Amino acid sequence: MRIKTFVPWLLAAALIAVIAGTTASAQNSATLRAAMVSDTGNINDRSFNFLATQGLARAKKKLGAQTRIYISKSKADYLPNLAQAARDGYKAILATGFLLADDMSTAATQFPDADYAIVDYPWGALKDKPKNAMGLTFKSEQSGYLVGYLAGLMAKKQGGKQVIGAVGGKKIPSVDNWIAGYRAGAKKANKKITVQIAYSDQFAIGFSAKCKELALNQISQGAQVIFQVAGGCGLGALDAAKANHKGKRPVWGIGVDADQAYLGKHILTSGTKKVDNAAFKFFSLVNSGTFKGGRDLVFTLKNGGQGVGKISSQVPKAFVTKMNAIKVLIIKGKIKPPATL
Repeated sequence: MRIKTFVPWLLAAALIAVIAGTTASAQNSATLRAAMVSDTGNINDRSFNFLATQGLARAKKKLGAQTRIYISKSKADYLPNLAQAARDGYKAILATGFLLADDMSTAATQFPDADYAIVDYPWGALKDKPKNAMGLTFKSEQSGYLVGYLAGLMAKKQGGKQVIGAVGGKKIPSVDNWIAGYRAGAKKANKKITVQIAYSDQFAIGFSAKCKELALNQISQGAQVIFQVAGGCGLGALDAAKANHKGKRPVWGIGVDADQAYLGKHILTSGTKKVDNAAFKFFSLVNSGTFKGGRDLVFTLKNGGQGVGKISSQVPKAFVTKMNAIKVLIIKGKIKPPATL
């Protein structure tokens, strides 16, 4: 009798263990559903939004995630897209850029079961302080300082008017930190340098003619280097540099976010912001169950979140050596580039 009553109990216990194990296995193998919402610069800007799509693609490839991109054609699309992604069952939702901050804060508050992250905006500045959101922020002034330093050296080498320029998209912190670093780095290398700054109020590639016009105006006033901080629109500024990359004092272009050396020999270098790495880090945290909102992930030269792209072969090696020495000082905290103008 004891054996007969014991065996059913043992089998029941084993069955419970199998069911529990199967449930845990199913939970662990659940497919991550990851989405991103673009800003109005669109995903073909060859810069900021494009890099975010690369982070999403990496999540699909390495994490096996189901992914989707919600494209915003106007700012009126931000909140509907951010909300729809949650309604569609996406667990990890990336808001691509500073301009989506208020709408992402609202969406995250309305959909607490989804995890949100926003590029280029600190969590502490979000209006609702949602606990299911985090900021992905960058010390872009560090990379800006380095490319500005090179620009200052090149202008000094070429002679003539000691002027360089920068064309920003909108006057917002995530643009101005690039330009503030650029100006400070240029002045570190060349005390006689003047830095002209203009804003197109646009990021989309469809407005590249506006950025080109602003850059051409700077070039007419003697600018020898043009730094674009305007996404797709900024490709027009680089086109202006290309059209004037000739003669004794060729005009150089400096790319932003992605390495834009592929655009041609007129590219001096690029200030790189690893938006793809930041996006993938967010998706990985959600996938592993270690996402924790209410904070920022900060990307710098030290942790590889910021950098400098390919440098033109026309830049003297001594200049590159000097720039790399400055990079070490920034990483050590001995030089602290300004983040505001």
